[in-house]
Amino acid sequence: MNAATDPATEEHVPVLIAGGGPVGLTLAALLARQGVRSQVIEADEGYCTGSRAICISRRSQEILGWVGADAPLVNKGLGWTAGRSHFRQAEVLRFEMPSEPTQRFAPMVNIQQFYIEEYAHRAIGDGAAVHWGERVRTVQTREHDVLVEIDTPQGTRTVRADWLVACDGGRSTVREQLGLQLEGTQYEGRYVIVDIRQKTRRPVERLAWFDPPSNPGSTILMHRQPDDVWRIDYQIRDDEDPAEAVKPENVLPRVRSHLEMIGETEPWEPLWISIYNAKCLTLPSYRHGRVFFAGDAAHLVPIFGVRGLNSGLDDAGNLAWKLARVLRGESPEALLDSYSVERVHATRENIAYGAKSTEFMAPPDFAFRLMREAALRLAQDDEAVRPLINPRQSSAIGYTDSPLNGGESGESGPSGAWASALAAPGAPAPEALLRDAQGQPFHLSTRFGHGFVALAFNGAPLGGLPRGVQPLQITPGTDPHGQAWRRYGLHSPGEPALVLVRPDGYVLGRWHGLDSAPLRAALQATGVTE
Repeated sequence: MNAATDPATEEHVPVLIAGGGPVGLTLAALLARQGVRSQVIEADEGYCTGSRAICISRRSQEILGWVGADAPLVNKGLGWTAGRSHFRQAEVLRFEMPSEPTQRFAPMVNIQQFYIEEYAHRAIGDGAAVHWGERVRTVQTREHDVLVEIDTPQGTRTVRADWLVACDGGRSTVREQLGLQLEGTQYEGRYVIVDIRQKTRRPVERLAWFDPPSNPGSTILMHRQPDDVWRIDYQIRDDEDPAEAVKPENVLPRVRSHLEMIGETEPWEPLWISIYNAKCLTLPSYRHGRVFFAGDAAHLVPIFGVRGLNSGLDDAGNLAWKLARVLRGESPEALLDSYSVERVHATRENIAYGAKSTEFMAPPDFAFRLMREAALRLAQDDEAVRPLINPRQSSAIGYTDSPLNGGESGESGPSGAWASALAAPGAPAPEALLRDAQGQPFHLSTRFGHGFVALAFNGAPLGGLPRGVQPLQITPGTDPHGQAWRRYGLHSPGEPALVLVRPDGYVLGRWHGLDSAPLRAALQATGVTE
């Protein structure tokens, strides 16, 4: 036998994660919190360079909060709620994302991707081994495990993993080894991405210019980042050579022209230059036997609306608890099929939104350009047109047809109906600011991320709860703002009800009354327990 097949030379791990970017490192941290040890291999020698993915959504902040990586992110990042769009030099849109003073996190935080990688890596602790400078060479899938040959600076080593998760990016070696291809649409329009360091007093907003005098015919996006860094994205002409377009002598004059136009006169220096074109691509399935795909290895989504990294972190949040339950013997392997069902659905939603944004930000043909210019001209004077140019930022996507949706039932209110569909099965569990028994405020989302949580409104669950389901009693006294009972669909603050929230912060089911029998039945019917 050679080294790739000799059991004496194999290293065994429960979960091998190919790719140590933000998705792979966050997955390792989530698994560690669930008591599952993993191993991460990353081809680069350390964290990424350049800003890359910079806008971190509220949902992603919650996911990072499950492993304690939210505090450094919030302390370092720049939170924002609003944005402005301009046609030439005239402002044609100012949008505000939903937010309120009681929220735990800002709707968006701007922060460079390498900081996310650092904070997720720190959160792993000793729960995983991270191997830098190593890359997948071959993948052999088998009935009960996956054999992975890895190139290292010291030579080749072999790992036998119970499960392999490919987080190795848009050029995934794992995907190539399995002979899989992404499907969908790739757009021709290209954007140059530039990081510069320059001091500014502007508020933190998403800024956009269409056909600005500084760069006629182009579209320009700007985001402030920590460390006095501007992230600038601008569209290049279809006839421009991409290799020439990223040369500093071609980039810096365009940046200088735009900074002068908007009155940013402080000295500045370039830090990083790259190029990008929008892709709406996905694998049809994210599970192939004992191999899973997450992040850019599974799907490529346009940057417009910031759905790329945020959807990858949602992949990690979805998969971690399911893998952990299966590895602990608490759930059958069939539970893992729901990962692909739910996350492929989410990707297709993200792609639909991303495609619309791309066709507006980088029109693929003359007809789209004509329609965009008409909308921008009308938006200068007609408020009714302005929603058409709203960039529609990323938000958590409901799993409307998930096999894990456990239903809702019971008699209460008009015809037994719920007062709101906001917390229907498959929906992201709504946030609420509550008070504990000592009167101290806490956000409901801080209770998610590890096990199941049964929200027991106005009483204790009758008949007891299954192992691994933690009750959280909510009364008018602990819900002083009335957020929980309204958002979870109760008709009055004193109404009894049970709502079961999954470890990833999604609603599995809700029932009027406090009888826990329907809850236990839902866990069995959805295949979470046998």
